[in-house]
Amino acid sequence: MADSAAPSEAARPRRPLRGVSLKLRVTLRLVAYFLGCWGFAAVLCHGLFPHAEFAVVGIAVYTTVPLLIFLRWRGFPFYPGKAFRLLVIRPFWYIQLTLPLLTVVGAAGVVIGAVRGTPLAGGRVAAAGLLSTMIIAMIAGYVGSRQLNLQRLDASIVGLPIDLDGLTIVQLTDLHIGPQTSERFLRRIVDMTMSLAPDLVAVTGDLVDDRAEDVDLYVAALRPLQAPLGVFIIPGNHDVYAGWDAVRSRLDAANVGRVLVNESYCVRRGGAALAIVGTGDPAGRRFAAAAAVAPDIERALANVPEGVPIVALAHNPALWPALAERGVALTLSGHTHWGQFAIRSLRWCLASPFLGLAMGAYASGNSLLYISPGTGYWGLPFRIGATAEVTALTLHPAAGAAGLE
Repeated sequence: MADSAAPSEAARPRRPLRGVSLKLRVTLRLVAYFLGCWGFAAVLCHGLFPHAEFAVVGIAVYTTVPLLIFLRWRGFPFYPGKAFRLLVIRPFWYIQLTLPLLTVVGAAGVVIGAVRGTPLAGGRVAAAGLLSTMIIAMIAGYVGSRQLNLQRLDASIVGLPIDLDGLTIVQLTDLHIGPQTSERFLRRIVDMTMSLAPDLVAVTGDLVDDRAEDVDLYVAALRPLQAPLGVFIIPGNHDVYAGWDAVRSRLDAANVGRVLVNESYCVRRGGAALAIVGTGDPAGRRFAAAAAVAPDIERALANVPEGVPIVALAHNPALWPALAERGVALTLSGHTHWGQFAIRSLRWCLASPFLGLAMGAYASGNSLLYISPGTGYWGLPFRIGATAEVTALTLHPAAGAAGLE
């Protein structure tokens, strides 16, 4: 009787081996994805030239092995130098971004071609059309990534003391400096910044690409930056990924600016003070070792004297609402890159579908936000409609409502 009352083996809830089963599922999906995409590419290329299938296999291996290494060690187990980033990582990005599009468009071409009795030809024509379009877009994006725009903005701030009228802040952000970064382009950034004779320079995060060693390249390139009221630096998510403790120690040793993490510093001009507040970055919440760099708005504002206007540096614009609620007059952010593809006339960019605060200027009451498209790029040298930018913001007392234009 006791046996019949006990739940059967089949009815008992099973406890999945979460870690193992998740890894296995992810692995199987990746294997299926790559085999499907590259197998389809091999079918399309079959017979186009001698040993075409082997060429496809070679490209597949060349651009997939780096991903496997990266996933296995959660990063490369060596410092990726210039040649590796240009000859391995960059082709990886180009090929892997094209691969799923090629599969989808090529498959659609096969279906359309099958209606006319020529499925393989239909797939090849569709794939060739996509590749031609991608090549043109990548060339245009590369040329766009070499452009550098000077954006001048006037920030009207409620209650700004008259002694601060005309104070100019130059914002640089999302430089993503690594050995692959053009030294000539970095010199142009420094020259443009210094030609503006700013009162203050703000570097709002993502200084380096993904490694703490890249700080040495940042220091070598941007050491000439100077301003009477100082150069201020805050962390971005990539600085956290690179290992913030190591990044911070290298920055402090180089003395290339005042690093602010959830803290403030008051600068003075004439008889007036302006509080510069630097936040942490939300990426710090994901790693126990980086918890100290997670944003803490209360701590960041704790030592700001009463009545002093505040300019906040917050890499991630998602922090702005909390800053605005606490009376911050102006927040300077980056992070979104404007998706590195934007249609300015529509105020739309590739980041817009995913982020409520994606590009340009915003206002809420007496609080202003500016999101720069970034001064460098991440991943691929690709920018269309979201030109790399050096931003010069001049502060003025607001005659009426706060505004940024």
